[in-house]
Amino acid sequence: MKVTVNARHMEATDAIRQYVENKVAKLPRLYDSVQSVEVILGHEKEKSTVEIVVAAKRKHTFVATHRDDNMYASVDQCLDKIEQQIRRFKDKVRDRQ
Repeated sequence: MKVTVNARHMEATDAIRQYVENKVAKLPRLYDSVQSVEVILGHEKEKSTVEIVVAAKRKHTFVATHRDDNMYASVDQCLDKIEQQIRRFKDKVRDRQ
């Protein structure tokens, strides 16, 4: 799995990069077809913005964004949204079969 952390309008510290990589490393446990994860960190008008794009096999993509005062809270909320999307997708596939 390839993890890319980009920053817009700010400098991403090593601590936030490490935090994101550790959190994102848990995604293949939910869905083993995850190929790449792109995390875009931003800062606009005293709010932290996090966007996570997960690309999986068979052209499935999962996208989540969140804005909050705290960057770490934004990352956690985005990952929760991604996990919900993956669970719903897996349930839909399982029910179809």
